Order: sequence, then structure tokens, then C-alpha cells
Amino acid sequence: MNFALISLGCSKNLVDSENLTGILVNRKGFQLTNEIEEADLVLINTCGFIGDAKKESIETILEVAEYKQERLKKIVVCGCLAQRYAEELLQEIPEIDAVIGTGEIDKIESVVDEILQDKKAVETSSFHFLPNADTDRVLTTPPHTAYLKISEGCNRRCTYCIIPQLRGDLRSRTKEDILEEAKRLVSGGVRELNLLAQETTEYGIDNYGKKALPDLLRELVKIEGLDWIRTYYMFPRSITDELIEVMKQEEKICKYFDIPIQHISSNMLRRMGRAITGEQTKELLYKIRKEIPEAVFRTSLIVGFPGETEEEFQELKDFVEEFQFDYIGVFQYSREEDTVAYTMENQIPEEVKERRQAEIINLQNEIAESKNRKLLGREVEVLIDGISSESEYMLEGRLKTQALDIDGKVLTSEGTAQVGEMVRIMLEQNFEYDFIGRIVQNEK
Repeated sequence: MNFALISLGCSKNLVDSENLTGILVNRKGFQLTNEIEEADLVLINTCGFIGDAKKESIETILEVAEYKQERLKKIVVCGCLAQRYAEELLQEIPEIDAVIGTGEIDKIESVVDEILQDKKAVETSSFHFLPNADTDRVLTTPPHTAYLKISEGCNRRCTYCIIPQLRGDLRSRTKEDILEEAKRLVSGGVRELNLLAQETTEYGIDNYGKKALPDLLRELVKIEGLDWIRTYYMFPRSITDELIEVMKQEEKICKYFDIPIQHISSNMLRRMGRAITGEQTKELLYKIRKEIPEAVFRTSLIVGFPGETEEEFQELKDFVEEFQFDYIGVFQYSREEDTVAYTMENQIPEEVKERRQAEIINLQNEIAESKNRKLLGREVEVLIDGISSESEYMLEGRLKTQALDIDGKVLTSEGTAQVGEMVRIMLEQNFEYDFIGRIVQNEK
């Protein structure tokens, strides 16, 4: 049987998709196809975090449902939207044959058996699933890079966030299990590992009674053949001096700090339930920059949160200009039912949210373009990801300071290299986030 996979949302969701795919390929003997027209079964792994993500997920399901008039036999909807709205999805979109939540990914095999007998299936009742080194998986990233999920769920209760209700409380893998999977990935050709969790800096609190990310990193850097280790989603209150020191000292660890601060106004942070003040946030960011001058910073911000005044928005905008982040994701507050913020007074009009988002984005684009212009004329190390999506005559890769798919890239048409190769490139032209350069040295 042929099946197609559509994975929406974040990289954490992508790992779930890779597990779903691995189970069907390795245990069921199914064949993965990139063409829905050739598929007997389609898996849609959805996102349900904010309004725009929910809309994209619904639209995708409806588009796939149209193929049921042709060859397509079965549709399975998985992920966060499935966890949140299982019954509504089955009722409103009868073309759906099964719904699997985030905590029952490993039940895909039995679910498929059920729907092939023309039964409906729903598996959303628990949050027991946590991948381990033995969980079937098929990588969908380039062969030299992989995501590595170190924990699932979250114990935080930010007032705007629905994630704990979609993925459960924190469940950390053991260090030994993570290391085993990491070694297997590297032995298979992976050179870059990207550590994922809802809050990577909270890793291990449940298993070890402490924030154990520094210990894990000290073990990961010992793996021969592993060149880059990147850490995502660092909760600012949980970044310790020990973690900063490990990231400073270990060459393999990218000096890449993905710290979603969400806001800088202490009043907004308190209303968001972020357990940190604006001053504490600033102190942390400037401490990291002092300890690691070459550090690169990515953050995410929420504009238009209930009660956000023009003065508080301007405070945020002023800090963006002051600190000069390298990358920023700017999100309009999404009012989600079953969250504390849903019932807060002083909800902000949509047009105000849009204006505030646009102002931050425009400012950040100027900052990024200016910062990148200063890198022109330098030779830099670049990991080649493959043929550019923009031109078949160009290769594209990334600096150690650029994360897969979300940051910029480096393009080159001068010189040759293999996918997964490290090369030296002279940067000759820049855009807001991307560079163009020429290869001056290949790996020896």
C-alpha cells in the first residue's frame, strides 16, 4: 500500500511524522510516496497551536478529502489539532477515517488495521507516547542533519498557551537513550543534531530532579563524527550559568541561543505567566552576550496580548532595536479557548495587532540586513544542504549560526560540493537573511 505524509507545524511535529512514517514503512511494509495522487492512504499531521495554524490544518484536510473521489481510500489525521478537536473533526469532515492524538503516535499500526476494515478509529485518550532510540523512524530532513527530541510535554502554564493540554506534562527521555539514538544517527551519516523539546532547558527535571541539559550536552559532544549540536526552545528562566559555560566551552555546540522571550514589559510578562521580569530577561541576554560575544540570538515575540498598551508595545520595539537580535519570529496574539488569557479583559483589535506585528518585522528586517552586510568579504564554514530551491544551478547551505528551514541560507554557484559536505565560502553578497558566495575550499 502506498501512503503520503503531510506534516504541518513545528519541527517537534516533524519528528512525530518521522515516527509515524517509520512504523508504517518498517512494520507494515507500506511505501511512502510524495504524490497524493499515488496514495491509498494519507497521513496529515496537524498543528493546532494558534488560529493561523488551525486554519492551515483544516484547509489541508479539506483539500486532501477531495482526493477520496479518486484513488485515495483512507485519511488519518494526527497531531495537535486531532488531539484538541477529535470528535468535531470526525463529525464535520466525514472523509476522515481516523484521528490520532499526540500521545498515541505508536498506535498508528493498529489504527490502520482498523480503518482498512472500514471502521472509524479515535486514539486521543492519553499522553503515554515518548519516542526512544528503538522507535521506528524515517528521516525526512537532508541525510546529514536530524532533529532529536529529548523530551515531550510541558509543566509551564503560560496564560496564552494550549500546549500542555495538547501534549501533556513534561516527560524526559533518559540520557542513555538519547545518546544511543544520537550515535545511531551519526553512524548513518548525520553531522548536525538539533535538540528539541517544548522547553529544552527544562529537560531532565522529572527524571533527575534538576535541569540536566548541560550534562546531556557534555556527553553528546563526545560522539565522533558529530560536528554541530544546536539547541532550540530555551525557556529564559531556566538558562543557568552552567549551561552558558558548557555552550561557551564546547566547540561542537553552536553558539545559537533560541530564547523565546515573548515580551520585555514586566507587566506583559506577568500577565503571560512567564515567571520572569523584563529586567531579568535583559540581564540574562546581556550576560550571554558578554560571556559569548559571537553568540547568535533567535527569539519569538507576541504582540497584541490582552491589555498591551501603546507604551508597552513601544518598550518592546525599543528593546528590539537596542539588543539587535539576529532572528525574530513575531506573532499576533491568538485568542485560544481553554486558556487563561481567553477571558482576559482589554482584548486588542485585529488591526492593531497587524500594525504592531508589521512594525517589528520591518524593524528586524533592517537590523538583519545591516548585521549581515558586515559579514561580507569573510570566509566562513558552510554545511551544504543540497540543490537550491531557487535555482537548479546553485547549491545552498548554512552557517553554523543558521538553523535548518527557519533562518537564512548561503547560496553558491561557484565551485562544487557534495550534500553534507563542509566547505569554506567567501561571502560576497547579502540580502536580509541570505548570502551569496563562492566556494574557496572543500573538505580535506
